[in-house]
Amino acid sequence: MSVTLLPIRRVSEPFSKGGAAPRLVPPPLAKSAQLAEVFAQSRDMGATGFTLAQVPPGRPIVWVLDRMAAQQAGWPYGPGLRGFGVDPDRLVLVCARRAADVLWSMEEALACRSLGAVIGEIWGMPKALDFTVTKRLAIRAERSGVPCFLIRYAAEETLSAARRRWRVTTLASAPHPFDPRAPGAPRWRTTLFRARDTRPGAWEASYERQAHRLDFSAAVSDPVLAEEPARQQVWG
Repeated sequence: MSVTLLPIRRVSEPFSKGGAAPRLVPPPLAKSAQLAEVFAQSRDMGATGFTLAQVPPGRPIVWVLDRMAAQQAGWPYGPGLRGFGVDPDRLVLVCARRAADVLWSMEEALACRSLGAVIGEIWGMPKALDFTVTKRLAIRAERSGVPCFLIRYAAEETLSAARRRWRVTTLASAPHPFDPRAPGAPRWRTTLFRARDTRPGAWEASYERQAHRLDFSAAVSDPVLAEEPARQQVWG
């Protein structure tokens, strides 16, 4: 099954010495569907927005979250979903009591090849979420051709089989092109600290709504800096 890849934009101001040619930043998805892990650095919906900006539009989504994630980070909001090209009428939303149920539901959903994506949200460090489970999710995603995203809140970056692992912090929105008092495009500080198919790095990213595209700018693109420990997470 073919996978629709979202467009990317070349780094506008490359972080390089001696006038080296700009290089492409990591695409929202790799050449095939895979498991990506997104570590939220606060309890706002920034990690969720960054995830939705990578989901191919126009196809159904299965979204599973545990009770604690729903209580602490909130529920998906219909008008907000539309802002990322997601039709709420094509969303299957599941709230599970336990992390084990979230992971089981995600794995079962990945058997459906007609989905645009499977998204899971888990709070904390449940025992059910171990390397073996992430390996199964990664294999299922690659076999079915359905992208899978696991959003983590208040979690440590322990061993995982995720093909890409991100840290995401919400930034102030970009200036609105027509109204300076209105919010503009969503923006994030992103760190790709582990990846199987590309180099790690850190960037500022913004979302282009009309094109449904993530644009990365070269705030920091040094893979060495991406290996630094995560910033202090804010949960208060």
